[in-house]
Amino acid sequence: MLQQTPVNRVIPRLAEWLERWPTPGDLAAVPPGEAVRAWANLGYPRRALRLHAAAVEITERHDGVVPADVDALLALSGIGDYTARAVAAFAYGLRHPVVDTNTRRVIARAVAGQAEPAPPSRTRDLDAMSALLPLPVSDAAVFNAGMMELGAVVCTARIPRCDDCPIRAACAWRLADYPPYSGPRKAVQKKFEGSDRKVRGLIMAELRATRHPVTDAEITDLWADSPQRDRALAGLLSDGLAIATAPGEYTLPQE
Repeated sequence: MLQQTPVNRVIPRLAEWLERWPTPGDLAAVPPGEAVRAWANLGYPRRALRLHAAAVEITERHDGVVPADVDALLALSGIGDYTARAVAAFAYGLRHPVVDTNTRRVIARAVAGQAEPAPPSRTRDLDAMSALLPLPVSDAAVFNAGMMELGAVVCTARIPRCDDCPIRAACAWRLADYPPYSGPRKAVQKKFEGSDRKVRGLIMAELRATRHPVTDAEITDLWADSPQRDRALAGLLSDGLAIATAPGEYTLPQE
């Protein structure tokens, strides 16, 4: 839920999910469309489908218990390096490097002396965090959490609070007098307003709002640009977020 979504939007939604589906088996027992409906306005609803699929896999392969092994976690739908290692480290107390946006920024500044991190690289980022991770297992999870919190609260992207930083005396970026970043950058995401993502969101909101099929006529009323509207609907059908129950009628996935 936290992928590309602010914490303040996730917390109330997470509470609702855990109350409704406290175990993977509870989530696996409902149709995937219910997960998409409960996802509401968190965005990127394919994550809801993947979370539901992961719940089914955990129920069928692991007797309903989330595995501790990183490779087993990575084999689940929608689970990447960050989530797998976060579960292993924070839920099971195992020694694994956990890398997120905040961790990458702290390492870039404090270790590499750069104002911001280069675009993500799985191997480079995991190696960089592994090199810093304490050997004692009991300390590793605390260090992971501390690095994430340091980046989220103190070593922030726009206005870092360097005077309050507990590692300011050893920060390579500070010692180099804060040189500007001159390396490669991530591609900038296109604006949401007027995009296909916006149109997809409008159609998804209509599908979530009712348990009856949504018709072509109702979808036509949502967006005037016919080619863009058709493209958005085709994308939702291709992604499995919508299904055609009859010609010109659509619902959330049921199986």
